[in-house]
Amino acid sequence: MQNSGIKSLGKTITQELAQVFDKIDALQVEAFIEAIGNAKRIILIGAGREGLATRAFTMRLMHMGLDAHWIWGDTTPGIGQGDLLIATSGSGEIGHIHYVVETAKKRGAGIALVTGDPHKRTAGLADLILFVPASVYLGTADVVPSVQPMGNLFEQALLITFDMIIMIFRDRKGITPEEMEKMHRNLE
Repeated sequence: MQNSGIKSLGKTITQELAQVFDKIDALQVEAFIEAIGNAKRIILIGAGREGLATRAFTMRLMHMGLDAHWIWGDTTPGIGQGDLLIATSGSGEIGHIHYVVETAKKRGAGIALVTGDPHKRTAGLADLILFVPASVYLGTADVVPSVQPMGNLFEQALLITFDMIIMIFRDRKGITPEEMEKMHRNLE
């Protein structure tokens, strides 16, 4: 690909992301941040590239001193009353994620679903939904379309949305960069 190709694609992709952020519902973001702040413990799940963005978010929650765990970690504790399960499901119908959401709900945990399709079956189990209106693989909702393959736009917007949520939460709680750095792994 020539240099002009990458510049043109870069502009297109950043314009797509800007459209997504313009369409995100600020009240849903506020409810999501409040749920995180009120949770005793937070367990997160996602799959594929969405899962990678969710794992990155898990790490940043831990860096802020929150009791946050990736679902498949060997030291992840059980879930129950007062805890929050954050599930990312771009299409809103990923079988094993739906099963985990059902199980967490039965155990009394709160459910926050981050999705690109809030009209699918997993949304019916959620206590709150954060709709990221970006083109997503197998999604059917009214979202920002993309020139990118499959769920790229959703996955990119998910990572950046999670990073912005961390910044908002950090500022509201008065957590300094130094405090976050103290929580960073130091065995390297």
